[in-house]
Amino acid sequence: MRELIEIMAKALVENPEQVRVSEIAGEHTTVIELRTAKEDLGKVIGKQGRNARAIRTILNAAAAKLRKRVVLEIIE
Repeated sequence: MRELIEIMAKALVENPEQVRVSEIAGEHTTVIELRTAKEDLGKVIGKQGRNARAIRTILNAAAAKLRKRVVLEIIE
């Protein structure tokens, strides 16, 4: 899951070397934290949150296939 988010985020931003993805596994839910450069944050979120919503949709589809629950947090 972590690699999936990292690949998608790096494709969207201008500074792919500053993309950081960390995964925090909980008992029932896994939280994935995505950090980018400040100037790239808008590109990851997109207009009206469309890019972020699309990334979350893909992530949830992949997680459902593995029968897991995953939450994406985009951090400034």
